[in-house]
Amino acid sequence: MRSVTTVTATRSLLRRAGKPVVLVATMGALHHGHAELIRNARKIATKNGTVVVSIFVNPLQFGPNEDLAAYPRPRNPDRALCKSLGVDVVFQPNGDDIITPGASVFVDEDGSLFATLCGKSRPGHFRGVCTIVAKLFNIVQPQIAVFGEKDWQQLAIIRRMTHDLNFPVEIVGHPTVRDEDGLAVSSRNGYLSSEERAAAPRFREALVTAAKKAPSVAAIRKEAVRRLEKIPDTRIDYVEVVDESSLHPTLRAETGTILAAAIYLGRTRLIDNLRLTEKAK
Repeated sequence: MRSVTTVTATRSLLRRAGKPVVLVATMGALHHGHAELIRNARKIATKNGTVVVSIFVNPLQFGPNEDLAAYPRPRNPDRALCKSLGVDVVFQPNGDDIITPGASVFVDEDGSLFATLCGKSRPGHFRGVCTIVAKLFNIVQPQIAVFGEKDWQQLAIIRRMTHDLNFPVEIVGHPTVRDEDGLAVSSRNGYLSSEERAAAPRFREALVTAAKKAPSVAAIRKEAVRRLEKIPDTRIDYVEVVDESSLHPTLRAETGTILAAAIYLGRTRLIDNLRLTEKAK
């Protein structure tokens, strides 16, 4: 495994890399959810291809009152995990190398995707995500990139960006990785107190139960809200039923319909989603 920190070194190294090049873009603090993405990337790349894991805590996607300074950065354990999973290249850029000082060009969108769901409470977040992902695509030049489905909005936006900007990259979504009790794996789960962690599985349970019991999309949303409000110390950010690609609200449960939600459990923000046309597990 090679570990590189500069754009120049990464480009030079990957010019000679075996194809396909498969990228897993992360902010580090790698957990078993990331491990599943990397295993999938290794499978896609086969033994002849190249798996690249980028690790960069992107300041552009954090708001002024969010947890940038506190975000975990366990560099050595992250590299050790990547090595154990057969990663070929770990790209850990310095901020000034990947974010040009004084830059005035960023990847933005007209608002139909950026301003809904998480974008309502995190303005500028997806501008930051897309700017860095676009840079990674230009630097690494992967043929394939693997992203988790837990953040469905991010996945939909990256797919749209890739299409609209003609990046020659196939975007592969990987199913949400969960702990045994159903909670979606996240680096931020470590912020939960023991009491909050015990209550956290009720987030997923509320979505699944609402989808199974309610007779219509409107009723599903209402029931999910009702159940989420019963979780102690919980504040709902949003609960919406949307089309998987456009993220527009919909009143029909059909192929491509997503129940998406975000809550604050104590001070920790959690997100999850559920396909309404699939049997919930």
